Amino acid sequence: MSSSVSNLEGQSLLGEMSSFEKGGFFDLGHPLLNRIVESFVKAAGIGAIQAVSREAYFTAVDGLDSNSGIPREISSSKKYRFPGLKGETNRNSLEAMVKNTGKESLQWGLAAGVYSGLTYGLQDARGAHDWKNSAVAGAITGVALALTSDDSSHEQIVQCAITGAAISTAANLLTGIF
Repeated sequence: MSSSVSNLEGQSLLGEMSSFEKGGFFDLGHPLLNRIVESFVKAAGIGAIQAVSREAYFTAVDGLDSNSGIPREISSSKKYRFPGLKGETNRNSLEAMVKNTGKESLQWGLAAGVYSGLTYGLQDARGAHDWKNSAVAGAITGVALALTSDDSSHEQIVQCAITGAAISTAANLLTGIF
């Protein structure tokens, strides 16, 4: 057995994950494309986990509310659930969960890919990595996220742009402090 084969067999999950951080799984021929795709895939996975875990939580909370006698209309958990999950049949609920998990994964991936690509591109174009790159990338990412919303208004788009710029600028400025 060659040493490369035995090395692959002995590699742990932790080793594989650390190599993902260093070199990545993708080689699309350009560092910008690699960064965008890797950010998209990582964040989309996180979005899917978050969406499914949120649904599991609210399903559990709804079960507790029905056991404690609190009327469903008063329960605050109902407004945060996936819109298609009403519990008519397991098939309808599963289809709604898959659809909404996919949408949320796409939104998380879009945000990460756009932000990562913009910060990398701006750094390359300007020759500097500073708060200005973060502010522009955050604002554009906020607009992209607002446009994926079901009911995006002019005010919501502006608010998301300002919020994205503020959060990414603050994160950039606080990076050296913590």
